[in-house]
Amino acid sequence: MAINTEAEDWGAVGSNDSGERAWLLQSPSVDSVRPLETESSGGGGVSSWAAVFIVVNAALGAGLLNFPAAFSLAGGVTAGVLLQMFMLIFIISGLVILGYCCQVSNESTYQEVVRATCGKVTGIACEVAIAVYTFGTCIAFFIVIGDQLDRLVAAAVHDTDDAVSGHWYTDRKFTISVTAVLVVLPLSIPKEIGFQKYASALSVMGTWYVTIVVIIKYIWPDKNMTPSHVPASSASWTAVFNAMPTICFGFQCHVSCVPVFNSMSRKELKTWGVVVTLSMIICLFVYTGTGVCGFLTFGSDVSQDVLMSYPSDDIAVAIARAFIVICVITSYPILHFCGRAVIEGLWLRFQGEQVEVCVRRERRRRILQTLVWFVVTLVLALFIPDIGRVISLIGGLAACFIFVFPGLCLMQAKLSETDSPTASWHGSVVLGVVMVTIGAFIFGLTTTNAIYQDVVS
Repeated sequence: MAINTEAEDWGAVGSNDSGERAWLLQSPSVDSVRPLETESSGGGGVSSWAAVFIVVNAALGAGLLNFPAAFSLAGGVTAGVLLQMFMLIFIISGLVILGYCCQVSNESTYQEVVRATCGKVTGIACEVAIAVYTFGTCIAFFIVIGDQLDRLVAAAVHDTDDAVSGHWYTDRKFTISVTAVLVVLPLSIPKEIGFQKYASALSVMGTWYVTIVVIIKYIWPDKNMTPSHVPASSASWTAVFNAMPTICFGFQCHVSCVPVFNSMSRKELKTWGVVVTLSMIICLFVYTGTGVCGFLTFGSDVSQDVLMSYPSDDIAVAIARAFIVICVITSYPILHFCGRAVIEGLWLRFQGEQVEVCVRRERRRRILQTLVWFVVTLVLALFIPDIGRVISLIGGLAACFIFVFPGLCLMQAKLSETDSPTASWHGSVVLGVVMVTIGAFIFGLTTTNAIYQDVVS
């Protein structure tokens, strides 16, 4: 999409499936959104209610599993909920700003909006950030697969949790590797990813089912589950920042929301503001329900992946694990596709090759890029102990998509206006500065803390 931005470029494809029009998603949900196709065909576009559903699906993902642990790190329910409410103000503001900048720049993807508004250098930085973010998310997906398969295999062979490591076929590294090579890799090599629509439905069912199970298990807990200490407040005021990476990772849907806005039948900022506000409130209830109930069920002993805290023989939780495994297996190729597309665009832009040469070498480049991406993410996932380590790193990068880039776009869009400054103009510039400052602070703090913790550990 960074190369073929004109509607005519897609006319020769002759296919109606999502294919190469996939967008960067945290969860694969924007399968039906084809802004360029909608504009060129003169269709009615996506309704406001459909846009709400798509934005919710784009936000909800594997980060849901880490929210109870994030509440524990933040120091309790009160700190976690208040932090979410505070950040939600800027999360919604960032989405509205992206809609405004999409109108101003007349671009249809996140990276192209940033490039058109802020210039070439910032655009390249955005593309690199997207590639790194999708790479880290793919690592987290492999870790989630290993977490869930550990317990599913244990339940299948009727092992206790302590005896799982006694069999070679239940070894974590073996189950991740086999699943990755036999299932994930074949799905990642193709040029198109038309199965995206099926992954979307599974993602919806999986995340909602996990939330329902966690809430029910808190209301009617098993007799053998006794929570450990549940802190009522944070140990220090700085402890609340420990939950920021997870919140940013969970609510980051900004990259995929630019094409959603561009595909709406009514491209009005007021309508878009209502859509994103309602969407984020729904996500807030889902994340808060999972985080609060999961944390109160297990206390400070809750695992980084909340499903790992439940016993292996629990049928309802086993179904939730199966849902998550299927969702992650189908989501990995989509995130990989998006990262690969960004890398391909950067490579072709810097090489400056002719189109004919690029087409002839496309298959070889695609296979090589896929194999390198797959092997590196798999190896790292085999040696990283839990998803908390990955989210703590890329969660800070998610803050750039939520705060930094939208803030920069707003500042540049307003500074480029030729009209005399007004009160709203000054307010917009100040908001942009505040968002960039907050985003840079979150990114620097969380990334530095994550690296420090990994070195110490």
